[in-house]
Amino acid sequence: MADDRALVDRFLDMLSAEAGASRHTIAAYRNDLARAAETLGGLGSVSAGDVSRLGSSWAELAPSTVARRSAALRRFFGFLLDEGLRRDDPSSALPRPRLERPLPRILDEEEVRRMFEAAEDRAASGEANAVRNLALLELLYGSGLRASELVGLPRGAVRPEQPFLMVRGKGDKDRLVPISTRAQAGVGKWMEHVPSAALWLFPSGKSHLSRVRLFQIVRAMAADAGIAPERVSPHVLRHAFATHLLSGGADLRVLQSLLGHADIATTQIYTHVDSARLVELVNARHPLATRGR
Repeated sequence: MADDRALVDRFLDMLSAEAGASRHTIAAYRNDLARAAETLGGLGSVSAGDVSRLGSSWAELAPSTVARRSAALRRFFGFLLDEGLRRDDPSSALPRPRLERPLPRILDEEEVRRMFEAAEDRAASGEANAVRNLALLELLYGSGLRASELVGLPRGAVRPEQPFLMVRGKGDKDRLVPISTRAQAGVGKWMEHVPSAALWLFPSGKSHLSRVRLFQIVRAMAADAGIAPERVSPHVLRHAFATHLLSGGADLRVLQSLLGHADIATTQIYTHVDSARLVELVNARHPLATRGR
């Protein structure tokens, strides 16, 4: 087992140095490999026959969990093979669950409008939390930020003369995200309530607003707008941002960049959500659409 730990450490060092994996990714890989090692009694010298036992021991796990653990082991064994630390790769015996990517839950444009109207009515009072909540909503729906990206914004992230945000997303990768003039205005009003010494745009205690608290705030805003709270979350608003942009004619590659997706296959799920609009677009814009029979 000691040798296993050394091999895992070398593998994770490679992921960090060469692949730029984040701390969260490293921790997830370490956990998945440790669990597999417990089941198999080690990893460094296991055979394909040993690895095949994982299928039965993972039978009660969700397909997504099995897929993630299999991917971690597959990459680990590939590393050992590349480094000459193994002569074979037993990963062919790993279970390969069939995953069906679920369609994202979304809100229609009318429901989003109602959320904004309710949030704006509350913010009109000038009460600090109501002003903050409107700024949060503007950034979630107006820029498609992930919850972690939003709560982690530094105090000076939004500037009147700068129509973009520099956001640090998954894998500690930076990207530029446009910010609307109304979002800038909403954040500007909120800044009047943020202490000048604060490090974060949305401070809370000694740190920043937590993702859990953001989740609660968004659900409360949904309830204010007469929308079932369980239908709404920060991620649902991010999905609404993407789907409504696509409906408005946004290019899929542009959407990929705005959302910070490493793989366009992740972005393509929105084409399923808005399939009716895409059929209409092909019928109206394709060169053959206007060609007579």
